[in-house]
Amino acid sequence: MEQLIDDGAIRAVLDITTTELADFVVGGVFSAGPHRLEAAGRKGIPQLVCPGAIDMVNFGPLETVPAQFKSRNLYVHNPSVTLMRTTPEECAEIGRFTATKLNNATGPVTVLIPLRGVSAIDKIGGPFYSQEALDAYRSAVKSSLNPTVRLIELDAHINDEEFARAAADLLTESISASGA
Repeated sequence: MEQLIDDGAIRAVLDITTTELADFVVGGVFSAGPHRLEAAGRKGIPQLVCPGAIDMVNFGPLETVPAQFKSRNLYVHNPSVTLMRTTPEECAEIGRFTATKLNNATGPVTVLIPLRGVSAIDKIGGPFYSQEALDAYRSAVKSSLNPTVRLIELDAHINDEEFARAAADLLTESISASGA
């Protein structure tokens, strides 16, 4: 996606799933590298960013999970993918990383945070539910974002229709306001 943005193929970004940030910060297998969240800001195009799936770090089959993580909260998604729950400290680091990248944007940026969970397994009663981890992310984002970045918290789960509609409406609003 970053390359497509740089190539001018994308005029606005609705970035709901930023799980690659968890992989980058913690050491998972699907990291997008240190330049994630830079292209849209560099190009000045409207972007809406959500913390989708920042509750999980991706690994391969269970037996491939690094030894230092074997005692963590692991979830076997399927025989090829094992997910590891991020800690509150890791979520705070992801929040600071996100804010740092978005603070450099030259175009309109909105951060939309769901207050009831960031993935299908991060919900009340789910195996990755952690209000403490979500609160750590929220606190880090709030304390690190420039005031020019719009921050909205929505009392919904990231997979709720209400959240999807709000994300689309907010991005549409930013596109209209920017004349893009």
